[in-house]
Amino acid sequence: MDRSEDLVAKDPEPRIHPTAEMKGCKLGRYAAIGERVVLREVIVGDFSYFERHAEAIYTTIGKFCSIAANSRINALEHPIERLTQHKVSYRPNEYFRWLGVDAAFRERRRSKAVTIGHDVWIGHGAVILPGIAIGNGAVIGANAVVTRDVPSYTIVAGVPAKPIRLRFAPEIAARIEALAWWDWPVEKLARAVPDMQAMPIEAFLDRWENDAV
Repeated sequence: MDRSEDLVAKDPEPRIHPTAEMKGCKLGRYAAIGERVVLREVIVGDFSYFERHAEAIYTTIGKFCSIAANSRINALEHPIERLTQHKVSYRPNEYFRWLGVDAAFRERRRSKAVTIGHDVWIGHGAVILPGIAIGNGAVIGANAVVTRDVPSYTIVAGVPAKPIRLRFAPEIAARIEALAWWDWPVEKLARAVPDMQAMPIEAFLDRWENDAV
Protein backbone atom coordinates (compact mmCIF):
# COMPACT_ATOMS: atom_id res chain seq x y z
CA MET A 1 0.00 0.00 0.00
CA ASP A 2 1.45 3.41 -0.92
CA ARG A 3 1.63 6.34 1.49
CA SER A 4 -1.56 8.05 0.22
CA GLU A 5 -3.60 4.88 0.74
CA ASP A 6 -2.04 4.38 4.15
CA LEU A 7 -3.39 7.77 5.25
CA VAL A 8 -6.94 7.04 4.02
CA ALA A 9 -7.68 3.34 4.35
CA LYS A 10 -7.80 0.86 7.19
CA ASP A 11 -5.83 -2.38 7.30
CA PRO A 12 -6.55 -4.21 4.03
CA GLU A 13 -5.98 -7.69 5.45
CA PRO A 14 -9.03 -9.96 5.03
CA ARG A 15 -11.16 -10.48 8.15
CA ILE A 16 -12.04 -14.11 8.80
CA HIS A 17 -14.32 -15.21 11.64
CA PRO A 18 -12.67 -17.94 13.74
CA THR A 19 -15.56 -20.34 13.06
CA ALA A 20 -15.26 -20.05 9.27
CA GLU A 21 -13.91 -23.03 7.30
CA MET A 22 -11.88 -22.51 4.14
CA LYS A 23 -9.83 -24.74 1.89
CA GLY A 24 -7.94 -23.73 -1.24
CA CYS A 25 -9.29 -20.16 -1.19
CA LYS A 26 -7.84 -16.80 -2.19
CA LEU A 27 -9.10 -13.61 -0.53
CA GLY A 28 -8.68 -10.07 -1.81
CA ARG A 29 -8.03 -6.91 0.19
CA TYR A 30 -10.67 -5.95 2.75
CA ALA A 31 -12.60 -9.19 2.12
CA ALA A 32 -14.62 -10.42 5.10
CA ILE A 33 -15.74 -13.98 5.88
CA GLY A 34 -18.46 -14.28 8.50
CA GLU A 35 -19.45 -16.73 11.20
CA ARG A 36 -19.56 -20.41 10.16
CA VAL A 37 -19.09 -19.64 6.48
CA VAL A 38 -17.76 -22.64 4.52
CA LEU A 39 -15.69 -22.03 1.37
CA ARG A 40 -13.92 -24.55 -0.84
CA GLU A 41 -11.73 -23.44 -3.76
CA VAL A 42 -13.26 -19.96 -3.89
CA ILE A 43 -11.65 -16.71 -5.07
CA VAL A 44 -13.09 -13.68 -3.27
CA GLY A 45 -12.41 -10.23 -4.72
CA ASP A 46 -11.45 -7.04 -2.90
CA PHE A 47 -14.07 -5.68 -0.46
CA SER A 48 -16.45 -8.62 -1.01
CA TYR A 49 -17.98 -10.22 2.06
CA PHE A 50 -19.90 -13.31 3.18
CA GLU A 51 -22.41 -13.06 6.01
CA ARG A 52 -22.93 -15.91 8.49
CA HIS A 53 -23.66 -19.52 7.52
CA ALA A 54 -23.12 -18.97 3.78
CA GLU A 55 -21.39 -21.62 1.65
CA ALA A 56 -19.59 -21.65 -1.69
CA ILE A 57 -17.47 -24.05 -3.70
CA TYR A 58 -15.64 -23.79 -7.05
CA THR A 59 -16.53 -20.12 -7.47
CA THR A 60 -14.86 -16.90 -8.57
CA ILE A 61 -16.35 -13.77 -7.00
CA GLY A 62 -15.59 -10.22 -8.13
CA LYS A 63 -15.00 -7.11 -6.04
CA PHE A 64 -17.53 -5.37 -3.79
CA CYS A 65 -19.97 -8.31 -3.67
CA SER A 66 -22.44 -8.58 -0.80
CA ILE A 67 -23.35 -12.18 0.00
CA ALA A 68 -26.07 -12.58 2.60
CA ALA A 69 -26.51 -15.17 5.33
CA ASN A 70 -27.49 -18.76 4.54
CA SER A 71 -26.83 -18.39 0.82
CA ARG A 72 -25.39 -21.31 -1.16
CA ILE A 73 -23.20 -20.76 -4.21
CA ASN A 74 -22.61 -23.71 -6.54
CA ALA A 75 -24.93 -25.98 -4.59
CA LEU A 76 -23.86 -29.61 -4.51
CA GLU A 77 -24.73 -31.77 -7.49
CA HIS A 78 -25.50 -35.45 -6.95
CA PRO A 79 -24.90 -38.18 -9.59
CA ILE A 80 -28.59 -38.96 -10.15
CA GLU A 81 -27.73 -41.13 -13.17
CA ARG A 82 -26.00 -43.71 -10.93
CA LEU A 83 -27.59 -46.56 -9.05
CA THR A 84 -27.46 -44.37 -5.97
CA GLN A 85 -27.19 -40.59 -5.78
CA HIS A 86 -25.90 -40.90 -2.19
CA LYS A 87 -22.32 -39.82 -1.47
CA VAL A 88 -21.36 -43.42 -0.82
CA SER A 89 -20.67 -43.58 -4.57
CA TYR A 90 -18.44 -40.49 -4.78
CA ARG A 91 -17.04 -40.20 -1.24
CA PRO A 92 -16.82 -43.85 -0.20
CA ASN A 93 -13.75 -43.01 1.90
CA GLU A 94 -16.12 -41.67 4.54
CA TYR A 95 -17.44 -45.22 5.05
CA PHE A 96 -14.79 -47.69 3.84
CA ARG A 97 -11.07 -47.85 4.58
CA TRP A 98 -9.74 -48.75 1.14
CA LEU A 99 -11.99 -46.74 -1.18
CA GLY A 100 -10.98 -43.20 -2.13
CA VAL A 101 -12.80 -40.10 -3.35
CA ASP A 102 -14.20 -40.39 -6.87
CA ALA A 103 -11.74 -38.07 -8.66
CA ALA A 104 -13.73 -38.03 -11.90
CA PHE A 105 -16.87 -36.82 -10.12
CA ARG A 106 -14.88 -34.15 -8.29
CA GLU A 107 -13.49 -32.89 -11.61
CA ARG A 108 -17.03 -32.90 -13.03
CA ARG A 109 -18.02 -30.58 -10.19
CA ARG A 110 -14.99 -28.33 -10.72
CA SER A 111 -15.80 -28.05 -14.42
CA LYS A 112 -19.13 -26.41 -13.50
CA ALA A 113 -17.65 -23.44 -11.68
CA VAL A 114 -19.74 -20.38 -10.85
CA THR A 115 -18.59 -16.91 -11.89
CA ILE A 116 -19.89 -13.79 -10.15
CA GLY A 117 -19.05 -10.28 -11.36
CA HIS A 118 -18.40 -7.10 -9.40
CA ASP A 119 -20.90 -5.34 -7.11
CA VAL A 120 -23.32 -8.28 -7.01
CA TRP A 121 -25.79 -8.61 -4.14
CA ILE A 122 -26.89 -12.15 -3.30
CA GLY A 123 -29.86 -12.11 -0.93
CA HIS A 124 -30.54 -14.16 2.19
CA GLY A 125 -30.93 -17.87 1.54
CA ALA A 126 -30.38 -17.65 -2.22
CA VAL A 127 -29.10 -20.75 -4.02
CA ILE A 128 -26.89 -20.53 -7.12
CA LEU A 129 -26.74 -23.77 -9.09
CA PRO A 130 -23.57 -25.14 -10.76
CA GLY A 131 -22.15 -23.49 -13.87
CA ILE A 132 -23.98 -20.17 -13.49
CA ALA A 133 -22.52 -16.79 -14.49
CA ILE A 134 -23.82 -13.62 -12.83
CA GLY A 135 -22.99 -10.26 -14.37
CA ASN A 136 -21.76 -7.08 -12.74
CA GLY A 137 -24.21 -5.19 -10.58
CA ALA A 138 -26.86 -7.92 -10.51
CA VAL A 139 -29.22 -8.52 -7.58
CA ILE A 140 -30.35 -12.00 -6.51
CA GLY A 141 -33.49 -11.89 -4.38
CA ALA A 142 -33.81 -13.58 -1.01
CA ASN A 143 -34.47 -17.35 -1.24
CA ALA A 144 -34.17 -17.29 -5.03
CA VAL A 145 -32.93 -20.40 -6.84
CA VAL A 146 -30.79 -19.32 -9.78
CA THR A 147 -30.86 -21.88 -12.59
CA ARG A 148 -29.78 -19.63 -15.49
CA ASP A 149 -27.17 -16.96 -16.10
CA VAL A 150 -28.06 -13.48 -14.84
CA PRO A 151 -27.18 -10.47 -17.03
CA SER A 152 -25.44 -7.44 -15.58
CA TYR A 153 -27.54 -4.94 -13.60
CA THR A 154 -30.56 -7.26 -13.59
CA ILE A 155 -32.67 -8.00 -10.51
CA VAL A 156 -33.95 -11.58 -10.33
CA ALA A 157 -36.09 -13.37 -7.75
CA GLY A 158 -38.23 -16.45 -7.28
CA VAL A 159 -38.00 -20.22 -7.73
CA PRO A 160 -36.67 -20.61 -10.32
CA ALA A 161 -35.29 -17.07 -10.42
CA LYS A 162 -36.71 -14.82 -13.15
CA PRO A 163 -35.92 -11.21 -14.10
CA ILE A 164 -37.93 -8.63 -12.15
CA ARG A 165 -36.46 -5.43 -13.54
CA LEU A 166 -33.21 -3.67 -14.47
CA ARG A 167 -31.38 -1.61 -11.86
CA PHE A 168 -30.63 1.07 -14.43
CA ALA A 169 -31.47 1.92 -18.02
CA PRO A 170 -29.10 0.09 -20.42
CA GLU A 171 -27.21 3.25 -21.35
CA ILE A 172 -26.57 4.05 -17.68
CA ALA A 173 -25.47 0.48 -16.96
CA ALA A 174 -23.07 0.68 -19.91
CA ARG A 175 -21.54 3.87 -18.50
CA ILE A 176 -21.08 2.22 -15.10
CA GLU A 177 -19.39 -0.77 -16.74
CA ALA A 178 -17.07 1.57 -18.63
CA LEU A 179 -16.28 3.51 -15.45
CA ALA A 180 -15.14 0.25 -13.77
CA TRP A 181 -15.12 2.01 -10.41
CA TRP A 182 -14.37 -1.27 -8.65
CA ASP A 183 -10.81 -1.04 -9.99
CA TRP A 184 -10.15 2.46 -8.66
CA PRO A 185 -7.30 3.05 -6.20
CA VAL A 186 -8.44 3.12 -2.60
CA GLU A 187 -7.70 6.86 -2.28
CA LYS A 188 -9.93 7.70 -5.26
CA LEU A 189 -12.66 5.41 -3.98
CA ALA A 190 -12.62 7.19 -0.62
CA ARG A 191 -12.99 10.56 -2.36
CA ALA A 192 -15.96 9.27 -4.36
CA VAL A 193 -17.97 7.83 -1.47
CA PRO A 194 -19.64 11.12 -0.45
CA ASP A 195 -20.81 11.60 -4.05
CA MET A 196 -22.10 8.01 -4.12
CA GLN A 197 -24.20 8.88 -1.10
CA ALA A 198 -25.54 12.22 -2.30
CA MET A 199 -25.65 12.39 -6.10
CA PRO A 200 -28.16 10.86 -8.54
CA ILE A 201 -26.51 8.21 -10.68
CA GLU A 202 -26.32 10.31 -13.86
CA ALA A 203 -24.81 13.26 -12.00
CA PHE A 204 -22.30 10.93 -10.37
CA LEU A 205 -21.26 9.55 -13.76
CA ASP A 206 -20.99 13.03 -15.27
CA ARG A 207 -18.70 14.03 -12.41
CA TRP A 208 -16.48 10.97 -12.20
CA GLU A 209 -16.17 9.99 -15.85
CA ASN A 210 -13.97 13.08 -16.19
CA ASP A 211 -11.83 12.44 -13.10
CA ALA A 212 -8.50 11.16 -14.30
CA VAL A 213 -6.87 10.74 -10.87
